[in-house]
Amino acid sequence: MPKKIDPALRSQAVRLVTEHRSEYSTERALHVQVAESLGVSRESVRRRVTQHEIDTGVAAGVTSDEREELKRLPAENKRLREVNEVLKSATIFFAGELDPRNC
Repeated sequence: MPKKIDPALRSQAVRLVTEHRSEYSTERALHVQVAESLGVSRESVRRRVTQHEIDTGVAAGVTSDEREELKRLPAENKRLREVNEVLKSATIFFAGELDPRNC
């Protein structure tokens, strides 16, 4: 399982790539250099820069906020289904209690 990179380190990687982009002939070379200087993998730098570009609207894709929302929705959906089942059961119970045929 990949280890999580410190948010400050991620921000530093994005900043370094953004500031030094014009000094390198390819993005890959820049990512390799930044990764080596920070002691992280090139792929981590590439993903972080790509996500930053998506979040700031430079590139198309799913933003970090949207990704968090997509993670949260299944749990909320499950909870709402459970609440709905409780309400259905209560409705059936109370409808039976109020039925004049049961008196």
